[in-house]
Amino acid sequence: MLMKMRNFTPIVVLLAMLLSSCSDYNKIVKSTDYEFKYKKALEYYEGGEFVRSSTLLKELINIVRGTSRADKVYYYYAKSQFGMKDNLMAGHYFKLLIKEFPRSEYAEESQFMVGYCFYLDSPSPRLDQQVTQNAIDALQLFINLYPKSTRVDEANRLIIEMRDKLVYKSYLSGKLYYDLDNYKAAVVALGSSLKDFPDTKYREELMYMLLKSKYLLAVRSVEEKKRERLSSALDEYFTFVDEYPESKYRKEVEKYYETAAKLLNYKPDSNI
Repeated sequence: MLMKMRNFTPIVVLLAMLLSSCSDYNKIVKSTDYEFKYKKALEYYEGGEFVRSSTLLKELINIVRGTSRADKVYYYYAKSQFGMKDNLMAGHYFKLLIKEFPRSEYAEESQFMVGYCFYLDSPSPRLDQQVTQNAIDALQLFINLYPKSTRVDEANRLIIEMRDKLVYKSYLSGKLYYDLDNYKAAVVALGSSLKDFPDTKYREELMYMLLKSKYLLAVRSVEEKKRERLSSALDEYFTFVDEYPESKYRKEVEKYYETAAKLLNYKPDSNI
């Protein structure tokens, strides 16, 4: 019996401490001493109690408006939201801080954090990439505004990572139509991908898929559209072999050339 009581004692003590802590916090919430609330909000933040700090700071935002302390309250409220992993709300308040207090000592970090919050919410490449583009835009603005910041290298690294994601998204979009044998849509999507990202590491494969899509679209076309599309496929062939003469796709694309040239009665020194 004594042993059971000894084991039970720490639990009772812990519960008592928790109840006392909640009671103290409730008193702070109900208090009209805003200086005290401000002090406790920062203490909660430093202690990692972001829910409590954000609750107090949210009330203080309107109270301190127009004072020298306003930007600091905005800053720690945004940081509390970030600590709670609410990146959308954190980014929103970092952006508000920049708008309301462009000369604040927290403006530089806040501009970086706007981009970083978008970065953290950037979805899988298979999903819509508007948030990814928002991250790139915000981080590039940070670099432009603060070129000497110690965070420029990090911002550049994040931008490169986000651009790689956009490149991959573009590649997947074009490849999807190609895999579905929707060659008309594939020609548009693959062409757009190459135009938007000319230096992509997927360039050879994209150009190959574009050539094949143009060729298959042409040979399956109605007669009135066939000649024009075969000519486009031949143009694509010449562009491809000029850029990748040793490509692993070379033998395959030569067959496309031979068929298209035959259908057009094409000769190397003739005009199509």
